[in-house]
Amino acid sequence: MSRILGIDPGSRATGFGVVDADGARLVYLASGVIRTSGDFGPRLRTIFLELQQVIGEYRPDGVAVEQVFVQRNVASALKLGQARGVAICAAAVLDMTVAEYAPRTIKLALTGSGAADKDQVQQMVRQLLGLRGSLQEDAGDALAVAICHAQQQRLDAGLRAATTGLGQ
Repeated sequence: MSRILGIDPGSRATGFGVVDADGARLVYLASGVIRTSGDFGPRLRTIFLELQQVIGEYRPDGVAVEQVFVQRNVASALKLGQARGVAICAAAVLDMTVAEYAPRTIKLALTGSGAADKDQVQQMVRQLLGLRGSLQEDAGDALAVAICHAQQQRLDAGLRAATTGLGQ
């Protein structure tokens, strides 16, 4: 069994989601959104400290973060990148490895289409985790990152097993 923390970074709203993965079986543990306001430096500090608290509480085996999607607004993309760096640092200072996934890869892993819209991704998150009702958008996106990482781990384990079996 593997516990995974997925993070959807943002400078004003950073989503997080925690799942346990045992093969193809996924179990929802927690999700939420870290909301910040005010000056940029203190917002980054809040993200860092609150993610460290989440890591301390749930003790994930792995952390996965969504990569920056470059937007038209360069200033927004830079702020998003800084929030992402803080999220990675929150795990890295605790000697945790961090996997990174492009938005298209996450959508493809959950829906079978890299061009899926947010509603399709949210629906698959709810279905795969057996959740009822709605999710906060950023929390749902973070759960999608965690699910994508769980699927990638399962694929990697299968490839290692197949490769090891070929060498004998």
